[in-house]
Amino acid sequence: MTTNRRDFLKLAAAGGGALGMGLVPTVGLQPGVAPRVVTPAAKPLKILILGGTGFTGPYQVRYAVARGHTVTVFNRGRRQADLPDTVEHLIGDRNNDLTSLEGREWDVVIDNPTTLPNWVRLSGKLLKDACRQYVFISTISVYADTSEVGMDETTPVLEYKDETDPFTLELNQQTMRFYGELKALSEREAAYWFPGRATIIRPGLIVGPGDESDRFSYWPIRIDRGGEVLAPNTPNDATQIIDARDLAEWTIRMVEQGDVGVYNATGPEQPRPFGEMLHGIKTALGSDATFTWVPQDFLQEQQVRGWADLPVWVPQGPDTAGFMTVSVANALAKGLTYRPLADTARDTLAYHTSRSEERQQNLRAGLKPEREAEVLAAWHAKG
Repeated sequence: MTTNRRDFLKLAAAGGGALGMGLVPTVGLQPGVAPRVVTPAAKPLKILILGGTGFTGPYQVRYAVARGHTVTVFNRGRRQADLPDTVEHLIGDRNNDLTSLEGREWDVVIDNPTTLPNWVRLSGKLLKDACRQYVFISTISVYADTSEVGMDETTPVLEYKDETDPFTLELNQQTMRFYGELKALSEREAAYWFPGRATIIRPGLIVGPGDESDRFSYWPIRIDRGGEVLAPNTPNDATQIIDARDLAEWTIRMVEQGDVGVYNATGPEQPRPFGEMLHGIKTALGSDATFTWVPQDFLQEQQVRGWADLPVWVPQGPDTAGFMTVSVANALAKGLTYRPLADTARDTLAYHTSRSEERQQNLRAGLKPEREAEVLAAWHAKG
């Protein structure tokens, strides 16, 4: 079974003694998780985070505050997040209302939520002389050719070729057909408005507590339930993910270092075999789950989709061979680190069980239990 790239993309944070040692104890890097000690940055910065209340944003904010930085967040004010009291909140709209940003200056601007290039253009026009560094959070989905194993930041990116002016688009499901292309255009806008001062970060699949897509979450949830688990294709298929906390904290360290350029950000250091990921989750959770590996051709016959029905896994084919084998050498050289998979699995499951009963019963990715049972039964009947 081969997967067309566009089809795939469619599925697509107390004591004086510690202070005296130069250490700041912090509570709230992540709600519900034990506090840990964070070393203050060498120089405090004024950081503006566009967004800041989504998935990775709150982790950035809490870590930045713990490091001693002054943080402002700008968004529409519609989504609530547990942020430190010292954070300044500015209200506006990336589409047409940036007035609350006028006349202000920051050391760094971090642009988290942007897909539309016009958002970068508008903020670029306003902030080009108001900061020394602009960080744009992009995606590895910008790459035009995902057939190359180990593709790095020099791999060509997608070109937008639709007749509609991309700078007039609104964010909706139709627009998301061009997700990779629009992110690539947004990268170019960031580089244009902040020449020599732009940091482009291209994450892979972002996972962990707080993820509402349920893509990685499906596996800790399913494995915790135990029993026979439908697993895709072979245990050797490569996969890459990055914990949102690792991405967020590394981003803050990058701005402290003043590092610019383009960086892939996924992990771990080497692509992890899918079987290793599933067994790692099983061990972390103490589950009795067993895995039945079903070939992708049979999954296709059963209309079981990679990434959506069996998330994190990409069907193997010439177009997707490189998508889960991206080189992260440049990011590692700049200090990207990874927490253990076991921590990500346990914290993700704990987050899931903290949600409402209705939300727990309605995952946004993965197979329903009855559907999984049907496919497994069909596979065993095949003999």
